[in-house]
Amino acid sequence: MSGSGITPLTIGSLFSGIGGLELGLERAGVGSVAWQCEIDPFCRAILAKHWPTATRFSDVTRPRSWPHVDLICGGFPCQDVSGIGSGRGIGGTRSSLWWHFARVVEQVAPAWVVVENVASGARRWLHHVRHQLHLLGYRTRALGIAASNVGAPHFRRRIFVVAHADSVKLRQQSSRPRRKGETLARSNGQARPASDAGGVARDVEQEGRKHVAGAWNGGRDGRAPVSPVRRVDDGVSRRLDAARKRALGNAVVPQCAEVVGKVILSMMDRDREEKEKRS
Repeated sequence: MSGSGITPLTIGSLFSGIGGLELGLERAGVGSVAWQCEIDPFCRAILAKHWPTATRFSDVTRPRSWPHVDLICGGFPCQDVSGIGSGRGIGGTRSSLWWHFARVVEQVAPAWVVVENVASGARRWLHHVRHQLHLLGYRTRALGIAASNVGAPHFRRRIFVVAHADSVKLRQQSSRPRRKGETLARSNGQARPASDAGGVARDVEQEGRKHVAGAWNGGRDGRAPVSPVRRVDDGVSRRLDAARKRALGNAVVPQCAEVVGKVILSMMDRDREEKEKRS
């Protein structure tokens, strides 16, 4: 099995929601959740039920000494970068919370980072996120994975940025003396040229489909699922309360995150094999 002989990673989660991203990573065998950060009280109650031993924080913007983990994952708010959102980009009121995500990554310096957000607004956020992670000492790859790729009856297209620390660059970054008051450099959040957006989306989706084909076997019974795509009003009870609807609407599909976890394990396997060859 991919990942055999690999030490499990400790996982920290930002913008955790109801834990779909970390659930998928755990199912893949990447590791276990050490802490989560989520501002919504209803979602925190769900997290407490399913991860009772994990530490929980409520506000990513509050300065604190974040516990060290091997992997930080999260999907920052999409309202300003989504194709149906405000269009303000990563500098908008909600989506600019990405910079707090980046600040936590800079402080903790984990070996791995996973960032999730909408595919429809890729040109408004993907370049900025990858560029910032590169500045922080990470090599990145972007995977476009839709819920329909893993058998769900809806599309829910998302992009997952998988970042792995370049150990030399990360050490240089963390050891660099920082001037008083110096903060992370922020882009202005402007969209990339529209002519570039289609190419970015196609390349990312192609990369994602390749990994879905190699990592997803259709679930526990090994059969590839085939599900009809449903309309937005199918399958949700009218009596479902607003808090639950909002939590489900914001959630990451765990099966998509499981594919991402298997990609990480494959990368870890390859790194280990290369180290063994050199030794």
